[in-house]
Amino acid sequence: MKKMNWFWAFFALCFTLVNVSMTAHADDQTPADQFRVGMEAGYAPFNWTQTTDAHGAVPISGEKGSAYAGGYDVQIAKKIADGLGKELVIVKTQWDGLAPALQSGTIDAVIAGMSPTAERREQIDFTDPYYESNLVVVVQKDGKFANAKSLADLTGAKITAQLNTFHYTVIDQIPEVQKEQAMKDFSSMRVALASGIIDGYVSERPEGVTATGANPDLKMIEFAEGQGFETNPEDVQVAVGMRKGDPDVQKVNEILATIPQSERTKLMDAAIEEQPADTSGDSANQGLLADFKKIIDDYGSLFLRGAGLTLFIAIVSTVVGLLIGLLVGVFRTLPAAENPVSRFFQKLINALLTIYIEVFRGTPMMVQAMVIFYGTALAFGVSMNRTIAALLIVSINTGAYMSEIVRGGIFAVDDGQFEAAQAIGMTHWQTMFKVVLPQVMRNILPATGNEIIINIKDTAVLSVISVADLFFQGTSAAGTNYQYFQTFAIIGAIYLVLTISATQILRFVERKMDGPSSYVKLEDINPE
Repeated sequence: MKKMNWFWAFFALCFTLVNVSMTAHADDQTPADQFRVGMEAGYAPFNWTQTTDAHGAVPISGEKGSAYAGGYDVQIAKKIADGLGKELVIVKTQWDGLAPALQSGTIDAVIAGMSPTAERREQIDFTDPYYESNLVVVVQKDGKFANAKSLADLTGAKITAQLNTFHYTVIDQIPEVQKEQAMKDFSSMRVALASGIIDGYVSERPEGVTATGANPDLKMIEFAEGQGFETNPEDVQVAVGMRKGDPDVQKVNEILATIPQSERTKLMDAAIEEQPADTSGDSANQGLLADFKKIIDDYGSLFLRGAGLTLFIAIVSTVVGLLIGLLVGVFRTLPAAENPVSRFFQKLINALLTIYIEVFRGTPMMVQAMVIFYGTALAFGVSMNRTIAALLIVSINTGAYMSEIVRGGIFAVDDGQFEAAQAIGMTHWQTMFKVVLPQVMRNILPATGNEIIINIKDTAVLSVISVADLFFQGTSAAGTNYQYFQTFAIIGAIYLVLTISATQILRFVERKMDGPSSYVKLEDINPE
């Protein structure tokens, strides 16, 4: 046991590094005096993430003052919250998680540049519009479609748009268009466009202004009347999304009516001017290292918090998953009970455990996260803490894999050891815990280490429920500074450090458990 003290010390260190992360999103429940608004915080100039409270930015829930949300949507949200007499709380949420978060009660409203389309109205209610824009296409400035003036000029182009938006549906209006797979966010589309994977993407004018202002190699195509996309008025409007039947919809409409069009225009102009700018051009003469240094200076604290939470979730979930795997694995190796009633319940539990294992090994963790986090809120009205939800999701997923690893480790132990234990009167549980499991633990250690490494990387899928892990923080930074290669190179390096460190620590544990490669007889040390 003394040989394992260092491991628990390391575990305690990890816990200390992320103790603040455990309290992240602790305020996921909605107090009556709060107005909780969901947004991507990555769709400038409507909303974005920054590291200071400049220009009236609002702290992002669960980020402990290290990240703030700014932009046009934030300013509108502040006015609505003031009108309702409530405190504004910004809940950073992935685009495809906004509607589930609203329906489950995790947030009170969606203010994220969302258009009140007919399809969305079937799921949620919308207020009167608070902004109206035009559709544009963003292309490469020196590309073959840079001089397009109409949809006909984009014939044959490879065009995409954001997933689950009406932008994607209007692409079909372009003659002979090569409609590419929809992408989850604008960051992905900008990278695809810059790399030549696509020829352009459909967006709204404010986002197009942002993209071309941040990257001089891009160009925004605006269409004259009759030359562009045919849309319904509601398609180019932006409104506040709220739960079906929410009585505050009318109150919000009354508040919006007090904001004149001139003030809305002024707020949008200010958002376009204040949005975080791409600094790659400023540092181009200094070199790539200068880009890395600035990103680390600006977002290093976010990356460390994300890495800490990633490491914490991976370690705790692997330990809990191992315990689940041990219990399930041992139970599934029990000999059939002689009592008929006991044998019935044993078979029933075995069947349930088999279903558990197959379900969690046979479905993606991202799907499990969506079902568990949003499903429990929709079905039972329980709004889970995001960090606790992440631990639960990864733990039970890991437990399903570890149970089969443990079962295989048990079967790998020679049958003679079971027979010998029975011969001296040991029960099945005594045989397991005193004879078999000590050997199993050593045999499955490499597989357990592999699970830790997998979990370190797989926490990235938890961004779908807005867990602020390393990948989530990297996405936020890249969506703000537009330096995708540099940002994700840093994120990749951090992941590599975490996984290599975990590998080396586990190999050290293996050597300690194996003991010395050769032994010296006691009489050789002390002949007397």
